[in-house]
Amino acid sequence: MKVMITGAAGFIGGHLTRYCLGAGDRVLGLDVEEQSECRPGADFELCDVRDSSRLQRLIAAYRPDCIYHLAAQSYPTVSLAQPRETMDVNVGGTINLFESLRTAGISPLVIVGCSSAEYGRVIHHGALLREDDPLCPLHPYGVSKVAQDLLAAQYFANYSIPALRIRIFNTTGPGKMGDVCSDLTRRAVEIELGLRSPVLPVGNRTRRAIVDVRDLVRGLWLSAERCIPGEVYNLGSDRTHSLDEIVAMIQALSQVPFEVEQVPGLMRSCDEPVIAGNMNKFRECSGWKAELDLANTLSDMLDWWRQRIHAEPRCGSQNLHPPPRGTILNG
Repeated sequence: MKVMITGAAGFIGGHLTRYCLGAGDRVLGLDVEEQSECRPGADFELCDVRDSSRLQRLIAAYRPDCIYHLAAQSYPTVSLAQPRETMDVNVGGTINLFESLRTAGISPLVIVGCSSAEYGRVIHHGALLREDDPLCPLHPYGVSKVAQDLLAAQYFANYSIPALRIRIFNTTGPGKMGDVCSDLTRRAVEIELGLRSPVLPVGNRTRRAIVDVRDLVRGLWLSAERCIPGEVYNLGSDRTHSLDEIVAMIQALSQVPFEVEQVPGLMRSCDEPVIAGNMNKFRECSGWKAELDLANTLSDMLDWWRQRIHAEPRCGSQNLHPPPRGTILNG
C-alpha cells in the first residue's frame, strides 16, 4: 500500500512510519523538518501543510492509497499564546489536504488524527468518555481539533472522501517531548546524574489514561484495515493514573531518591481534571487492545533519557528540552 503521513517527523508520525515500513507499506512522509535517522526506507518531502500549492503537487504526483493526517501544532499551552497560528496549521492544513484530494481527483482513505482535547471539561459522572459525548474544548488547540474532526466528517458527507476520525488520547513513550511523563522522567534522570537538586516539580494533580505510542500506532494501522469510513473512534488506554501514581512509579524505577514539590508556575487553569475514554467502539471494530502497561513505558522512557543525556553530557536541561516552536507538525 502507498501511504502518506503528514507530520512524519514528529513523535507519533515517526513511530507510525516505522510501523508501516515494517508492515510492508511504501511510505512518503511530509513535515516541515526532516529527521531521517528515525525512518530509514521511507521517502520524505519537506512540506508545510499550510502551503496548499506544494501539498497539491505532492499528492497529485504520489497518489496515495492511504493518508495518515497527523500534522498539527499540538501543544495546548502554545495554542493559548499563538491561537491564530494553531488554527492556520491544524484547520487550514486540514482544508488544504482535502482540497488537494479534490483537485487531484482521488479519494484515498484519510485517517485524521483528532484528539481527546475535543471533549474538554465534560461532566460524565465517572463514566468513560464516549464518541457521542459533547465536545467542550478548553483551549484553542482543542477547538482546532474539533474543527479538524468536523471537517473530515463533512468531506466524507459531501464529497465521499473516505475519512476516519480517530480521537487520540494521551500518548507517551520513548522520544516523547513536552508531556507530563516526558518531563518527569527527564527530570528524574537529571537528578540521577546530579544535574539538578533532588526535588521533582509537578503541576496539576490530574488523572489521565495514557497509552504507549507503540500500542497507539498499531491501532492507527489497524484502523485503516478494519474501521468504517465516516465514523469517529476513541483510541487510547481506558486505565487512568493520577499524577501521584505516575510519580510513584518513577520513584520506584529511579536510581536516586527525590522529593516532590507542587509548583504554581506549572499549574494550568485550562487543564482537564480527568481524561479517559471508552474504547469499546474501536476495540469491537478492530480487535485492538493495549499491550504495554505504563510502568514498562516509564522504564523505557527513563532509559531513553539516560542515553540521550549521556550522549550530551555538557548540555544543561534547558538545552535538552527546548520550548516548543511556534509551528510543530508532529501529530
